[in-house]
Amino acid sequence: MRGGHPYLVVVVTVSTLLFPLFVRSGETEKKFNVSAEDFDSFTEKFHRFYKVNSEEFKSRHLNVQNSTKRHAYLNSFSTVPQSAEYGINRFSDFSQKEFRDLFLRAHADRAPLFSGLKTEGLPVKFDWRDKVVVAPVQNQEACGSCWAFSVVGAIQSVHAIGGSQLQQLSVQQVLDCSFRNKGCNGGSTYQALDWLKQTRVKLVPQSEYPYKAETGICHFFSQSHGGVSVKNFTAHDFSGQEEAMMGQLVERGPLAVVVDAVSWQDYLGGVIQHHCSSQHSNHAVLLVGYNTIGDVPYWIVQNSWGTAWGNEGYVYIKIGGNVCGIADYVAAVFL
Repeated sequence: MRGGHPYLVVVVTVSTLLFPLFVRSGETEKKFNVSAEDFDSFTEKFHRFYKVNSEEFKSRHLNVQNSTKRHAYLNSFSTVPQSAEYGINRFSDFSQKEFRDLFLRAHADRAPLFSGLKTEGLPVKFDWRDKVVVAPVQNQEACGSCWAFSVVGAIQSVHAIGGSQLQQLSVQQVLDCSFRNKGCNGGSTYQALDWLKQTRVKLVPQSEYPYKAETGICHFFSQSHGGVSVKNFTAHDFSGQEEAMMGQLVERGPLAVVVDAVSWQDYLGGVIQHHCSSQHSNHAVLLVGYNTIGDVPYWIVQNSWGTAWGNEGYVYIKIGGNVCGIADYVAAVFL
């Protein structure tokens, strides 16, 4: 993963390209103005409750107006079929800093470059959802727990691929008990998987240890208690080797990956092909499939921001070029 202060790079780059575009005529400015009525519609749709004319109301209104400028910039790249679309969504009243601080709390340890062989004869499209081994999209809410959702998503899928009934395992257990991580304040998929491997902790069903969207006290279970434990895992950097990464997905099951999701604040759907740098990985997700049919091959990625975001909770990312840093840190689980 890259060092330095990556957010500054992203913000300055966008600002430099963006704001000169919007110092224009009154007609153009009007295009980006979000009226009070429009903002009322936004608050009603997304169940926000801000006291009218309060400082928070004004601040949130301004954030939505600023988001429309970002959308115009991001959509200016969408000139080919299947391109990603950006617009108003449930995150539009967050400032970019708030969004990062709340939802982008994963970090990735440096992984060795993959040195294995490519898998020959891969299908042109593959989706683990077709095998009924991927649990429904979850919502991490205002908790930086994406790293735990990613790891648990991979484990429960691999468990189902092995012949067990698909069941949702406890994300809260990982959030509370993975002592090397920081709960809702962020964590590493590597540290979580290494903790599971070293301790042989059994993950229990979500029904026994439900998600609370806040860090709690670890609930321990006896060794005789049923659950799913991790025997081993691998973590590799597949930069420049995304075809080999496709083979890992088919052979190993859904993969826990860590990406740069700064631009995802405004994502509505389609295939992300641009302006999604790999300067700094900050969000963990679950890679469940790919599709190479058509002009733009893409990865199929399950997110943990609920089904109202993106493509019913999923995001599509162009294969090739390490878009969003999707190949930088890729973990496979063995049970």
